[in-house]
Amino acid sequence: MKYSGIGGQAVIEGIMMQNGDDYAIAVRKPDGEIEVKRDRYVSLTEKYPILGLPFIRGVFKFADSMVVGMRALTWSCSFFEDDEDAQPGKFEQWLDRVFGEKLESILMTVVMIFSFIMAIGIFMLLPLGIARICKPFISSETAMAVLEGVIRIVIFIIYIKLVSRMEDIRRTFMYHGSEHKCINCLEHGLALNVANVRGSSKEHKRCGTSFIMIVMIISILFFMVIRTDTVWLRFLSRIVLIPVIAGVSYEFLRFAGRHDSKLVNLLSRPGMWMQGLTTTEPDDSMIEVAIAAVEEVFDWKAYLDENFPGWKETE
Repeated sequence: MKYSGIGGQAVIEGIMMQNGDDYAIAVRKPDGEIEVKRDRYVSLTEKYPILGLPFIRGVFKFADSMVVGMRALTWSCSFFEDDEDAQPGKFEQWLDRVFGEKLESILMTVVMIFSFIMAIGIFMLLPLGIARICKPFISSETAMAVLEGVIRIVIFIIYIKLVSRMEDIRRTFMYHGSEHKCINCLEHGLALNVANVRGSSKEHKRCGTSFIMIVMIISILFFMVIRTDTVWLRFLSRIVLIPVIAGVSYEFLRFAGRHDSKLVNLLSRPGMWMQGLTTTEPDDSMIEVAIAAVEEVFDWKAYLDENFPGWKETE
């Protein structure tokens, strides 16, 4: 496997693929045509080099991915909006008058902040609260930290299982699989076509699902060491340590994505297993969309020429 540097995200009926500062969104429109949009986003770690230091960059890379992801998701949703002819309500008209062209970016920021707060509450604070109920029966702080971590993982699995019942989410997971398959296809030296992509793996070490799983595991290790008897300090520590845990998790994911040793692959297995919940085998029409997104921002033939001399177009 050869590191390609490309990554992506599934959106509504489509894929976003990013290569450096350039990203492309490909969407299968209701009429069956594939619409592709190319754009550019300069990372915070490039604008401010100090933010690109190891163990610091992880938090800001996550913020970058949130911004690009929301932009891609918003654009993909625009093809499937209902009631386009309906008149906006008074509140919508007021928002439009007050914020004008900035309204979309403001709403996107509000959604990201709200989502982040909800994620902290559900996946960080709620597991601690549930684990505290068992405190009278468990005297070991180490066992409590492990229990909290297990509860966190169980909540995440239940959440994914519930949302995957929705048709749009189920199809998004299929597009997620096509994203991984495209990257795996190239990084294993195969020409980018539907047949080769179809035969490639739908799991990849650099996946965001793996990042979440790594965060959960590393949080167990942190909370085994960092202890306090005060309940409110325990809750505060879960919030304060999020950037630290995210920074460490990002460095591991970054290292794993660039190395292919037996030890790295073994340590990556929990995240790869978790991807079984968020990736599904796509159909050929979804693979075509993913290929369109890749080709817009990545010269895959030049990449194969450099890293896999002798590759064949028909493979």
